[in-house]
Amino acid sequence: MTTDRPYDIVLFGATGFTGALTAEYLAGHADPGTRWALAGRNQAKLAAVRDRAAAIDPACADLPLLHADTTDPSSIEEIAKSAKVVITTVGPYVQYGEPLVAACARAGTDYVDLTGEPTFVDRMYLKYHDEAVRTGARIVHACGFDSIPHDLGAYFTVKQLPEGVPLHVEGFLRVHGDASGGTIASAVGIFADVTGMMRAERERRRVEGRPEGRTVRISRRPAPRARIGGGWTLPLPTIDPQIVTRSAAALDRYGPDFSYGHYLAVKRLPAAAGMAVGSGALLALAQLPPTRSLLLRLRAPGEGPSPERRARNWFSVKFVGEGGGKRVVTEVAGGDPGYGETAKMLAQSALCLAHDDLPKTSGQVTTATAMGDALIARLTAAGIAFRVLSRG
Repeated sequence: MTTDRPYDIVLFGATGFTGALTAEYLAGHADPGTRWALAGRNQAKLAAVRDRAAAIDPACADLPLLHADTTDPSSIEEIAKSAKVVITTVGPYVQYGEPLVAACARAGTDYVDLTGEPTFVDRMYLKYHDEAVRTGARIVHACGFDSIPHDLGAYFTVKQLPEGVPLHVEGFLRVHGDASGGTIASAVGIFADVTGMMRAERERRRVEGRPEGRTVRISRRPAPRARIGGGWTLPLPTIDPQIVTRSAAALDRYGPDFSYGHYLAVKRLPAAAGMAVGSGALLALAQLPPTRSLLLRLRAPGEGPSPERRARNWFSVKFVGEGGGKRVVTEVAGGDPGYGETAKMLAQSALCLAHDDLPKTSGQVTTATAMGDALIARLTAAGIAFRVLSRG
């Protein structure tokens, strides 16, 4: 349905902090011949982003600038119909994301975002998964640091283990990074509506059901089975385990009984204690409008860390996988997680959907189920490490 469209990729939200970084990445790394365009509300700001892209590749001086506004349904429909793949960095997604998901599902257009908002992902599944299956659209959420390193890392780990046996995988995140205004707004939104998040998750479980003849679950152990060296671990209540287990439910390669545990790893006890206390305080402050407003003022939308700060940031996710009498330790690692590497992951996801020979999927799918090996190959070539550390 999308082969005769004018653009391979449209980037919506290009004037935001991560959107502009994604535009710059596409300017320097898009596959030859990729037809792409920038979309947003403010043409002057879009033109400034195009100038930044043209400084990287002079051919980008001719990038089309498309009008798109989430409050203007016709403009959203237009960009969905014009592209094979639409990238959106316009968040918080629970507030601004639905019109584009709906338009892409109707138009049979592939869609990628970088949301880490569980409520949004579950609501979009309930509303638009069936329509996307009907039209052939692939709706792929969480294509940034949430949740590519964890989803593809678990997939990569499973492929090192025997087939047809129960498997248990644990992921351990170490990270040094910063938050932009958009990230803070999304996090506050998640904490402010925990009840809504739980309701959407329950409804999705009821509608989606379980994989036939197989068991897939998130491990709720407060302490992991495995140890990965010195330091402390904390359960990490992000969207990542949900994404990992949805990939496991969709793919038989994860075995007849798969479980996944997700942890933050820190070197020192005071840091672990501080993170636990800080998360509790954020949850409490997000419940009341006055304190929620204060949190949202910590950094304005469109603001983010400087290039110098981003250059010092990094992430590492180590995975311990066990099954069939075998044990493997793997790692996914890269640079600045929230912005530099997120822009890379988001752009490469869109390029993968636009250009690569992929398994036939449709509806709301994960990066592992939709792109799997092809996206790992792209990200490895782009400098994100996927490696086996040990086998036993």
